[in-house]
Amino acid sequence: MKSLALLGALAIVACSLVLITTRSTGAHTPGSPLLHDLDHYLADRAAEASQIPSERRIMLDALADHIRETRAADKPVRLNFVCTHNSRRSHMSQLFMAAAAIRHGMDWGREIECYSGGTESTAFNPRAVRALRDAGFEIHQTTNTSNPIYHVKLGENMPMLTNFSKKYDTAPNPKESFVAVMVCGEADESCPNVVGADARFAITYNDPKAFDDTPREAEAYAERARQIAREFEYVAARATR
Repeated sequence: MKSLALLGALAIVACSLVLITTRSTGAHTPGSPLLHDLDHYLADRAAEASQIPSERRIMLDALADHIRETRAADKPVRLNFVCTHNSRRSHMSQLFMAAAAIRHGMDWGREIECYSGGTESTAFNPRAVRALRDAGFEIHQTTNTSNPIYHVKLGENMPMLTNFSKKYDTAPNPKESFVAVMVCGEADESCPNVVGADARFAITYNDPKAFDDTPREAEAYAERARQIAREFEYVAARATR
């Protein structure tokens, strides 16, 4: 009986070591150009792909297929993420998609570029900025105006991205030959035709703004960040198969 008990204990230890090893080797992409914490964050979201509902996979797969087909034609992919105010979800989508694309080997600037805009401009909300910093982005505010400019670092040897609130057709956003990705229901309904877009996809998210100044504020923004990161990590993985 003692021998059986010892064998059982050893088996449990062995299984635990296997699980620990699996988590460790899967938590970071070898040679990833992304910031270490950001790469870890995306790896964790990749492990949650099974949480994406089947009805959302249909929309995400369509975008991934379009990206893959565009790359196969040796054309650059330019994604413009659009919401109403360009304050929360559009910035989060732009930055997570950019990071996920780079993580999966897409050449930034040659194969893919990501932008964000609104049907109107307000300001990049500091709550969204905080959630993105918590996910591993390095974000530096460089102006103190009502619509501040932020510079975002994704990796050590990569150019900084510049984020501020703007309309979807305002520079530096492209005016033609881009893909519009509508990330809020209001913008999707009010802007059925995005001028200059070659293609249009509606992948909408609930606005964490509903929880501003409540006890659930930080949790709501973190939850939305995880969902957006999870889904665009899924898109990038599928687009580069």
